[in-house]
Order: sequence, then C-alpha cells, then structure tokens
Amino acid sequence: MMHGIINVYKEKGFTSHDVVAKLRGIAGQRKIGHTGTLDPDAEGVLPVCLGRATKVCDLLTEKDKTYEAVLLLGVTTDTQDISGEILESRDTAGIEEPEVQKAIMSFVGEYEQIPPMYSALKVNGKKLYELAREGKTVERKPRKVSIHSIRILEMELPRIRMEISCSKGTYIRTLCQDIGEKLGCGGCMEKLLRTRVSSFSLENSIKLSEIQKLKDQNRLEEILIPVDEVFAHYRKIRVGKEQEALLHNGNMFYIRDPEIKPKDQEQFRVYDCQDQFVAIYRYDEAKKRFQIVKMFFN
Repeated sequence: MMHGIINVYKEKGFTSHDVVAKLRGIAGQRKIGHTGTLDPDAEGVLPVCLGRATKVCDLLTEKDKTYEAVLLLGVTTDTQDISGEILESRDTAGIEEPEVQKAIMSFVGEYEQIPPMYSALKVNGKKLYELAREGKTVERKPRKVSIHSIRILEMELPRIRMEISCSKGTYIRTLCQDIGEKLGCGGCMEKLLRTRVSSFSLENSIKLSEIQKLKDQNRLEEILIPVDEVFAHYRKIRVGKEQEALLHNGNMFYIRDPEIKPKDQEQFRVYDCQDQFVAIYRYDEAKKRFQIVKMFFN
C-alpha cells in the first residue's frame, strides 16, 4: 500500500468522488480520501490522500484556500453559478467600476454567509442538493466565514475576474451572489479555479491522465508527497532509543535536550530512531512532557 498525498488537478466534469474512484483504480488500493469537495464545473487543486495519509484529510480540509473566480453580474440562478436555471436577469448598464470595486472589497473580513441549497451540507441526514432537486427549500443558518483577501484581476463589466483567499467552509458561489445583491443587480459565479490548498499549489498539481501514465511507467512514487511535508512548518524531533517504544504507542515522553527549548503547546514532527515519521506531538509545559496529537505510524 502507498502512503502519501497526490496533488491532483481536478478537471471540469469530474466530481471529487470521481477523482477518488479513478485514483483507487490507478493505485490499486481502497484507502484513499480527498481533502475538500470541488463542484463538478470547478477545476483546480484537490489534494488526495493515500494509505496512512488519509489521517490528514480532515486537517487539510480545515486549511485556508485560494480561488480564481469569474463573477457575472446581472444574472441570478438557482445554483448560484452559471450551470443553474436562470431565475432573474437584470440590467447592469448603470453600474460603474468604482461602485463594483467598493462592493467587492466590502466582503473582505468576516461575514455571515448562508450556505446554498445546492451544496453537500446535510439537514436531518439528507444533503441539501438532494432536497433542492426535489424542489424543496429549507432554512439554513448563516455561518461565519472569513475572506482574507480579494484581488481584482480583470474587470470587463458585467464580468469580474478575481482572486479570493478565504477560510474553510466559504462558498465562492454564494460570495458572487452576495456581491451581486449588494450592487442591486444580482450575480452568479461563471467560472471557478482553486489555485491553492494550504501548501499545495496549482503549479504542482497533476491531471488524472498524467497520473495514469506515471502508473503505467511504474513511476507513481515520484509524485507521492510524504505525509510529514504537510507539517514542514513544525520543528522536527527525533527520539532516542529509550523513548522509541513510548512514541510508537502514542504515550507521553520527555526529552532532555537544551537545544530544543520547546514552547508551551508548540507542536512538533516526531521521528523514531530510524528517522521514520511517527506522529505530531504537542509540548505541555505544565507536565514537562510531549503529548500525542495525531499518530501516523500505523
């Protein structure tokens, strides 16, 4: 079984689950998971975890993301993107660029966003998009999301291409609609490209067809990113022989090394005597011990 992460470029027309299913066939193993859903019409970065790396799926889902989106003003759809049924078309002739820019930038920071009906969120055990397809609409509570930055890349009204950096759980479709509503003309998302998830970037992503070619050449390991690279920003610790059993069992341990000088609640990548990545530990100053956060050894 392979253990690691592949930075997949999800192409248009594939669901995130399609990507996982195809990778299961390519890699010949069942233990595979993705790190955050992308709509079928969206493209871009989708890190996929294999083997022991599936333990970081939730951690990567929580990470900030960057998108490149095209907002189309004057059109409102039931799905909040151009693939949906048009509910209303409004004139945008009187809207000027400074007004649009001001409206877009007003969303930078935290704001309350109502999740769209066409989403994978569940209400009473049923996905919202399933209810939407049945013609049902249910109340959704607004959720606080954070828009870290918006950079306008191109503005040719009624279209605006922009780069958006945001927190987990942000719906770019909904952001586009909200901007349109603020301008009084409505709006929807015309295109979406995810360019970054944590440290995984578009430049280093790879399409499924290319992954298949590498598999046919027995070179799949070349694109497999080790699990510990996700935590490269943490300091590294390698335990001695006397602590190795404690580490492998996920027990607390201490290290007498004046060079380390850990801070309270600081997290570390911890390796055994053979320099194998084993786990993420957090230092507890009160107990003067390292405590397990996440085990990756087995």
